[in-house]
Amino acid sequence: MITYHLLNGDCLADQLRQTNINQNFIICRECLIVGPVATDSLDTFWNVRAQFIAGTYQESAAKYFDKTVHELNKLNNLPEQSEICLWFENDLFCQVNMWFVLSLLSKYPTFKVFRVFPIITSKADIWKGFAQSSPETLEQAYHSKIQFSPDDIKLGEKLWSAYQNNDLDKLITLAKTPSDCFEYLEEVSQAHSDRFPLDQSLGRPEKVIQEILDTQSRDFQLVFSEFAKREGIYGFGDIQIKSMYDRLIQ
Repeated sequence: MITYHLLNGDCLADQLRQTNINQNFIICRECLIVGPVATDSLDTFWNVRAQFIAGTYQESAAKYFDKTVHELNKLNNLPEQSEICLWFENDLFCQVNMWFVLSLLSKYPTFKVFRVFPIITSKADIWKGFAQSSPETLEQAYHSKIQFSPDDIKLGEKLWSAYQNNDLDKLITLAKTPSDCFEYLEEVSQAHSDRFPLDQSLGRPEKVIQEILDTQSRDFQLVFSEFAKREGIYGFGDIQIKSMYDRLIQ
């Protein structure tokens, strides 16, 4: 059986190269936490995402297909009975990407799929993921991996469907499903729902940024740092925060 590692980004790949873990890497280079995701086919989905990425991040659609689509399409050519280890963190950014990946993997029932969790020793660091891990800690995380049951994979597929269709009630309901393969699922799903208040007011992330702007600083780096401290559950990078910051600062 060959083991492949589906990673949450290139930084983790660099970290894992310092370990004794094999380097059969497939890297998920997406940010499905932002932009359109509702489509009726995977081919349309890739085209919609390529257009969004090209228009938002000044990256060509061709580069998106080369770096992102081509990478995830490697799943189509793996041997049957392959072992796939999903290295995703617990924040919303990572969780949404993982739900999508599980929806892809659901088409390959012969794969053995595992979740590798970051090892967190302090509650204050639960959203920091693998970033602070040493090579030894990463190897420990790998050896502590948990296998997804068919029901766990089905749950991931359903979570993705609810997210993709913006069915927040369904997402909140699904998040209550017990599973050892998902941590902080209820909190993360609620955090996503809080982005879209029913009264059309600012969503939770924007409210926090506005409060920081009003009470602490208008310097972007300080705003970004404070937001990450308060709302690490979202896993937003500087690009996502900058987009909200720019809208609010005007």
